[in-house]
Amino acid sequence: MFKSILVATDGSDLANKALEVALETARLNGASLTILTATDPVSTGIGSGGFGTIDAGPIVARLEEAYASEAADLLAAARHKAQEAGITAQTLHLPRHRPADGIIETAAERKCDLIVMGSHGRRGLGRLLLGSQAAEVLARAPVPVLIIK
Repeated sequence: MFKSILVATDGSDLANKALEVALETARLNGASLTILTATDPVSTGIGSGGFGTIDAGPIVARLEEAYASEAADLLAAARHKAQEAGITAQTLHLPRHRPADGIIETAAERKCDLIVMGSHGRRGLGRLLLGSQAAEVLARAPVPVLIIK
């Protein structure tokens, strides 16, 4: 039924559950698997004021290096789980991307026919059931989305 599955991960417990479901779904369908993590753009909130300006460039660069290192470790662990399950998987880190945007763009580029992801935070009236990124992917994705709780 499914030929190309995208699973989004951030290393959380729900994302790990989503990875397990995606691996089993890929195995049952003989599907290819893309494991994706996205890291938001760094926002410093540092600007100019009565005290002058602060050069945030070095701070941002260090944060982005840390994000890239964490993403590499996360994806290596996910790739290892896929190999243990006998599934060939491609991994992808999208720096400076909102997760929902990265998930939807990558699913379209790679012609994925299923997106698997965990549900996150339940803040605000508009997000009683799903986290904001999961809700946005569910609303915007042109393919089925499997949300893991």
